[in-house]
This record gives sequence, C-alpha cells and structure tokens, in this order.
Amino acid sequence: MELVYPPVVGLAKTMFRVLDNKIEVQGGEHIPTSGGAVLASNHSSYLDFIYCGLGAQPSKRLVRFMAKKAVFDHKISGPLMRGMKHIPVDRKAGTAAFREAIESLRRGEIVGVFPEATISESFTIKALKSGAARMAQEAGVPLIPMAVWGPHRLWTKGRKKELTKRHVPVIIKIGEPIQMPDGATAEAVTVLLKERLTRLLDDVQRAYPEKPAGEDDRWWLPAHLGGTAPLPQPSASV
Repeated sequence: MELVYPPVVGLAKTMFRVLDNKIEVQGGEHIPTSGGAVLASNHSSYLDFIYCGLGAQPSKRLVRFMAKKAVFDHKISGPLMRGMKHIPVDRKAGTAAFREAIESLRRGEIVGVFPEATISESFTIKALKSGAARMAQEAGVPLIPMAVWGPHRLWTKGRKKELTKRHVPVIIKIGEPIQMPDGATAEAVTVLLKERLTRLLDDVQRAYPEKPAGEDDRWWLPAHLGGTAPLPQPSASV
C-alpha cells in the first residue's frame, strides 16, 4: 500500500505545471511495466531523483532511489524518504544498502542509482562506481541507462538554487536496457554503462531547446559545448 509516494508525485506534477516546466520524456517504453530493474542516471542536480522518477511514470512504476543517509536523517526529508521506501546509503557501511537494494530488485521493484555518486560539476559523465552493474548482475535484472538535462539550472552544486524559476525545459531520455554479456565482469559492464550514459547525455544536451541568454549564463553548459562549466577531471578506474 503506497500512502506517501503517490501524493508526492502528484505534488511534484502540480509544481511542474505551476512553473511551466517543459518536460519531455523520451524512451519511456524502455522502462518495464513489471519486474525489477536498475535505473542508472547521470547526476548534475540535487533535483535529479524527482525527474528520474518522472521518467518511469509512463510505465506506471515507482522508483526506489538509493540516497545518502543524511537525507533520511533530516527532519523534513527523512519521513518522506522512508515513506516512499527509498534506500539509505551509509558510505561507511554500504553493504547493508546493497543487500536491501538486491532484495527490492528481487521483489520486482525498480531501484534508482546515480553511479557517479556525486554531482558532476563539469556536466559530463564522471568515473562511475560499479555498484549499479553489480546489483543488476546479482539480482538478474535489466540495467537501464538514463540521462536528465535541465534541472541543474534550478539547483546544482556551487550555484544559488532557483526553485521558482519558470519555463525551464527538462529532457529525460531513457536508453535501451544493457545486455549483460555472459561472463562479463561488473567493471566491464560499468565501462559500457559509461559509454551509453555519455551518448544519451550528449543527445539531450544537443537537443536542448534553449541556449544561454548571455556570457554570464554560459555556466550551465559543459565546456565542450561552449559553456563555462569546469573541465572534467581525469577519469579514474572503476
């Protein structure tokens, strides 16, 4: 019985309408209508989980996101996160969160993961952790890549949040499930996931319907597209 999640989704959709967010979901057919799946998204905004969850709405699915424990400890967000059955991650004891995610997947839930672990300030795909691939392999479920572009203009790391900013376009693009080659390691699958996420993110960035309003507004574009976001750091091994 879902008592918290549906009202929160309804409130979010109301806010999208009030702010006239121009939200476009592409590839919604890749979200299975039943059964477990790992949904792996890029991470450029503190609001990403809201929009990633919206991407599963065409399939009428609710996504259980893995999020840092501090969010669950907060007096306001904590009860909501627990009520929506999201999964707390204590980075000092991550095994418990991993096991809880596996159990959720085997129950037929969709688990949402940000494999970059932290927000990418370059707005490109950072080095990925292998947890998403390991969960999908152990639970025997699809690994589905997703790119979200636009929410970082409302709230991202190092910038003042503008949650009431109106008319901001958001593109959510979901890719085909990654096929797990027989005998492939989680590290090899993670390399493939990074390639797919990079391609999806590039697609939505280039298709985005707005451009910076001026020189001072170029901060929200990655450097390779003419923006002033920091250059990506050299990739580390997964």
